[in-house]
Amino acid sequence: MDTLLIFLGLFFSILGIAGSFLPIIPGPITSWLGLLFLFLTKAIPMDSSFLVITGCIALAIFILDNIISIIGAKKFGGGKGSVIGSSIGLLVGIVFLGPLGILIGPFLGAFLGELFVNANNSKGAFKAAIGALVGFITGVFLKFTISGVYLFYFVKIVWQHKALVFN
Repeated sequence: MDTLLIFLGLFFSILGIAGSFLPIIPGPITSWLGLLFLFLTKAIPMDSSFLVITGCIALAIFILDNIISIIGAKKFGGGKGSVIGSSIGLLVGIVFLGPLGILIGPFLGAFLGELFVNANNSKGAFKAAIGALVGFITGVFLKFTISGVYLFYFVKIVWQHKALVFN
């Protein structure tokens, strides 16, 4: 059972890294679930304070990520159209452009979304698209950093207890 929980934990930790880029998967929360699975094993001693602190950080980053895109778009003069367009653009960009779509999709989506809402203001839509892109990149950086740290701790903890885990 411990082996299954450790592999599930590793899977969720890696999935959290992917979730840093994909808006469908909440990266840090998914990576935190990997830590939770790890501490549910009998081989790893439970550290409640570590789980609570990392869980609170994951939740804070999840909330902050949703706010950062809005702040970025609004700082540059955008609105709801650019935020929604950025999310849709990311998904469409990844499907049609692969990894390059991670940058091009949100920008074009925000531009078209803002243009859809304010048809006569292409200059404002471009500015809002830049703001949404800056917000998106900031959010990705935060999520990727936290998810990477959680994966690091997952590996570190498994390595520290390797005698108990792999026996």
